[in-house]
Amino acid sequence: MRYLLHLYFIMIIARNVRDYLRNKPYLLEALEKNIVNLSELSRQIQKELKTDNTNAIKAALRRFSEELQKHKQKREEKVLALLKRSRIAVYERKSVIITSKEIQSKNSMKVDLPGKYVYLADKADLPEHINTLVKHENCTMIVINSPKELEVTPGVLAFLTTLLAEQNVNLIEFISCWTETIIVIEKKDSLKTYEVISNIVG
Repeated sequence: MRYLLHLYFIMIIARNVRDYLRNKPYLLEALEKNIVNLSELSRQIQKELKTDNTNAIKAALRRFSEELQKHKQKREEKVLALLKRSRIAVYERKSVIITSKEIQSKNSMKVDLPGKYVYLADKADLPEHINTLVKHENCTMIVINSPKELEVTPGVLAFLTTLLAEQNVNLIEFISCWTETIIVIEKKDSLKTYEVISNIVG
């Protein structure tokens, strides 16, 4: 009976540790990468959960960390396999225009938002005089065309955005439409972005 009661409390602590970590994405990432001191993290969680069983917390952290690492490895393998079957295209001299009123543009992509419109177009396709809220000119658009499994493969967009963030690339627009992933960046970042993405795509 005492053993069962002890086991029950261990399970409760493990569940509380997991619940605590789910609201801390930075800790989840550190555990996934195996770059966190489990003893120190156990002591911090102990204070938060107001329990004195540090060993149970550390054991729960170790098990959860191993699960995360296995899950991340499988997820990244699927993401990389999908991207290897994708193709990449680059389009220069694109403009991103945000307006409060709809404008006439034949070949632009348009997104309707509450109280505003976002246009992605060649500069030549836009009217000469536009009252804009925001304007980004001379941008580069990179389009990744992937197999239709993109829709049911978790982590692809997160993988790409993290990859570019680590290279200090600012994304002006990022759009996912069925099999197309559209990335718009400043011209100064175009070569770096292309090199990073082309290393994993196709």
